[in-house]
Amino acid sequence: MVVTLDDTRRNAIAVKLADMKLLQQLLIDNDERFLRECTDGEIADSLRRMLDDDRKNLAILDTVLVQYGIHKDADSTAQEVVQTVRQFMEGNELSFFEKVFQHELLKHQQVMNGLTIHKAVQKVGADVMAAIGPLNTINFENRAHQEQLKGILEILGVRELTGQDADQGIWSRVQDAIAAISGAVGSAVTQTSDKQDMNIQDILRMDHNKVNILFTELLQSDNPQKIQEYFGQIFKDLSAHAGAEEEVVYPTVRPFYGEENTQELYNEQARWGPALEQLRTISPSVPEFKDRIRQIWDEIGDHIRQEESTMFASIRNNMSSREAEELATQFKAAKGRIQERMGGTRTEATV
Repeated sequence: MVVTLDDTRRNAIAVKLADMKLLQQLLIDNDERFLRECTDGEIADSLRRMLDDDRKNLAILDTVLVQYGIHKDADSTAQEVVQTVRQFMEGNELSFFEKVFQHELLKHQQVMNGLTIHKAVQKVGADVMAAIGPLNTINFENRAHQEQLKGILEILGVRELTGQDADQGIWSRVQDAIAAISGAVGSAVTQTSDKQDMNIQDILRMDHNKVNILFTELLQSDNPQKIQEYFGQIFKDLSAHAGAEEEVVYPTVRPFYGEENTQELYNEQARWGPALEQLRTISPSVPEFKDRIRQIWDEIGDHIRQEESTMFASIRNNMSSREAEELATQFKAAKGRIQERMGGTRTEATV
């Protein structure tokens, strides 16, 4: 296994992220089921907007999982809870009001999952904060959904208890909750690049930011064990990033970015692997180790600047938004496959 930073804590966070993805799929299934069962047009419109958000948030979770780079199965207890809730939602034991009530509780659980992960990574590392950054979008939107669902529950509850429609005052509170999504809270959420899928420039820029943080943390550390761990994380992240670029990005951009420019990117990345492999024979406690790290970082910095300037401009000029988003999806899939294959690789510097 690759020696990376704080493996125990990072693996625990990876399990919690898997829990979130499992729960997010349940939320989507519930949204779709509610739309089939709902007979109120205005409530159905609200549920439809939430379904669109939840589908987008599932795509964001996929991005976070690939950026995080550690893939785990959801906790067995979480799997059992989701299966039990799914059975209740599919059955006839609960009324429509009771199903929406349980759904609002699930939204609360998802909010707390996201907030807990956000707080936990602050204790783990700056590179992890960069990887899970898009999670904030999900946290904000789920919190707004909670308020909206509370208003809907008031309406459904009054109908179930009295057989009559709720007064306009209650519906106004529902509309206020809807406004929270498209207004002050919503603007902070929806103005990010995470609309449905990030484009390829967004995804590559996130990778670049994370590896720059790792290099900075390594060079600032005087602890040989920590330096070794940062080195292992850099090796793993760069290997997955470079492999995915060479599999799906560079072949796509070559026709319009040019043979010479694209081959230069291939050649630069081909030098990193052997350079990092050589560092495995050097103790991180000797000055030579950091000297070589600085040299590699300088070369990677030049590579990043070329990609983010000329290659990104070429992508904008030659690919549609949808094509750039689809390329991002392909890149994430390729990177995820490489990360899974690397699960049995051990990469460390000599102590």
